[in-house]
Amino acid sequence: MRTLTLASILLVLLGIRVLAQPASPPLTLEDCVRLAQAAPSSVKLARQQTDIARYGISQARANFLPQFSIGNSYTYNSPLLYDRNSMSFLALNGFREYSSLATSAVELDTSGRLRATLDRARADRDASNANLGLSERDLKHAVAASYYRVLLARKLVEAARANVTEARAFEDRVRRLFEGGEASQADLVKASSQVAILVQTQQALELEARLANHDLASFWTADVDAPLVLVDVMEQPPPLPEAPVAAASPFLRRLEFSLFDAQQHGFLADARRARAELLPQASLVFQYGIDAPRININDRGYAGFIRLNIPVFDWFRARSTSRQFQIQAQQVDTTRQIAQRVFSKEYQDALARMQLIYAQIAMTDAQVQLAEDNLRLSRVRYEGGEGPALDVVVAQAQLVQARTNYYAVRAGYLTARADLEVARGQ
Repeated sequence: MRTLTLASILLVLLGIRVLAQPASPPLTLEDCVRLAQAAPSSVKLARQQTDIARYGISQARANFLPQFSIGNSYTYNSPLLYDRNSMSFLALNGFREYSSLATSAVELDTSGRLRATLDRARADRDASNANLGLSERDLKHAVAASYYRVLLARKLVEAARANVTEARAFEDRVRRLFEGGEASQADLVKASSQVAILVQTQQALELEARLANHDLASFWTADVDAPLVLVDVMEQPPPLPEAPVAAASPFLRRLEFSLFDAQQHGFLADARRARAELLPQASLVFQYGIDAPRININDRGYAGFIRLNIPVFDWFRARSTSRQFQIQAQQVDTTRQIAQRVFSKEYQDALARMQLIYAQIAMTDAQVQLAEDNLRLSRVRYEGGEGPALDVVVAQAQLVQARTNYYAVRAGYLTARADLEVARGQ
């Protein structure tokens, strides 16, 4: 009994401690972006690709450094069958040959092949950095769109619930009037039909809010069905739209152009590397050690070699390969010019869309206020016997549409701002 009492006390204390812990603060858009970037995503893959490209530069630089190696070998040279004092292979030093050589070799970049390889590695690094920036930008934009989608869906659910409550209150009022003989059955049918339609709309919006929650949570967790607590920015005053930039086109700051530059530099480096196959390539080799028929430290020595490789019959293949890479570089330049026109259009479209939607915000505010006044007056006229029930039903539908437009315009404006940030290279 005493043990049971102690266990109960511990459970109560644990419950008090859990309740005393502060709830986690609502997530802002920046918090969601940070969580998405920390989770395994395309951004993490892009970071890993930048690490791969950085090691590629280290490999390319290592080609300019001397290569050291130590080789040890033992060779037995059999004697001739008809002369046991003569060796079978004249090129060897004796019947037994011991070799222990330290070799240092360095390649002289007379053809430019090593420099072209290094330039290619640098271009791959620049391309991976640009892809990392694009991945971060696209992930941020996708999270922002999903974030505003969740807020919009939840606001529409709240509006739908309020509409259903109002419609049911009107239905109860009409039912009491009908039971008292003061309303027709047609009025009751209209009110009940309106309730059924609004309930169906509410259920559809609740499903949309749940799916939107799944979409946002999937950026950083597998527990997507847990409701996310988000900062409600839909009720905050919307920020003012930005004026168009009169100076240089801001869309030229987009990371796609950095990617185009890196791709073009890479193809030009490949062209130089292919053209290097037409030029002589020299190398130096230095050896020090023992290469003798017996192991004797006094037999050590050194030797130096200069090698010059001059290509002769590989002219057409190397020229064709070089020309192929040059055309690919020109192709990237053509793609860049096409993208410049497309990005200019996207920037102007995003700017015009943001300004137009911002102008609609004040209209939706007035629209909601007018719809609420219209519904209130329609009910007063109906209850006073001066108006039909159809006017109330129509007023309810107008209020539903007005509230939907109110939140849809705000979400559309915030989404348009996010689109503009992408279009102008942020």
